[in-house]
Amino acid sequence: MQFDLKKYLKEKKRIIDKWLEEALPPENTYPEILHKAMRYTLFAGGKRIRPILMIASYDTVKRPSKYDEIIPFACGIEMIHAYSLIHDDLPIMDDDDFRRGKPTNHRVFGEAIALLAGDGLLTEAFSLMSRKHKKLSPTKALLSIQEIAKAAGISGMVGGQVVDFQSQGKKVDKKTIEYIHNSKTGALILASVRVGAIIGEGDKKALDALTKYGKAIGLCFQVMDDILDIEGEQEILGKDIGSDIEKEKATYPAVFGMESSKDKVKELLDEAITALDSFDKNAEPLREIARFIVKRSY
Repeated sequence: MQFDLKKYLKEKKRIIDKWLEEALPPENTYPEILHKAMRYTLFAGGKRIRPILMIASYDTVKRPSKYDEIIPFACGIEMIHAYSLIHDDLPIMDDDDFRRGKPTNHRVFGEAIALLAGDGLLTEAFSLMSRKHKKLSPTKALLSIQEIAKAAGISGMVGGQVVDFQSQGKKVDKKTIEYIHNSKTGALILASVRVGAIIGEGDKKALDALTKYGKAIGLCFQVMDDILDIEGEQEILGKDIGSDIEKEKATYPAVFGMESSKDKVKELLDEAITALDSFDKNAEPLREIARFIVKRSY
């Protein structure tokens, strides 16, 4: 029977959304504007790719799966992703007007509240992940938090954003563009996959294989974003199109050309699928998510 990715994504998104709803205070909690702003971006219709990847990785190495030990980390990584989107869209950064088909956070709540809403999501993510877990050892919880903190911080997303910002309007080499993409986008995706394996108690062989998979799809995701910024449609993508060219950002098509970028996507997809050769049908969600990243139009 063929694996139904659409059904899988819908089911896992429903689980994650339910837990996210309970993880944050209600929007009428004082100060209301802060909680409304945090929820505005968190529940703006995201695909939940990162937390779903974490769950899929967990499912690959652990049977039967008990989501109560993985869900706090899946929700935490989605909150971190939402914070990064709020900050990325600010006028001092990318100055974008739309995200997921809606006005960006600062266009609705103002720059100061948007900044603080992002801060709130980031800190609440670590609060959620560091709470006592009945069925998860403190060692595995700490390892997972360290993994996510590294991916989100100066060695990952924040560092990548700095080099991305500094590279605008400049010619960059292959090493620089891959550092930007692997850090700015790839690090959080890789952490999602690795944490799923860590909490699922995968052995070294499994963790190494999933690390190769996570690195490949992390870079693939951002190269596809670069391509879609040129060839995508705003109505489908739900965000401004052509902004990378306008801001002279360092992108794969800008450095290597469109055809080479599309070839790179195919190469990375093959790497990701091959990395999963040692796993059985339990890894099918990961295989199909990799294919989805390449085929997506949004």
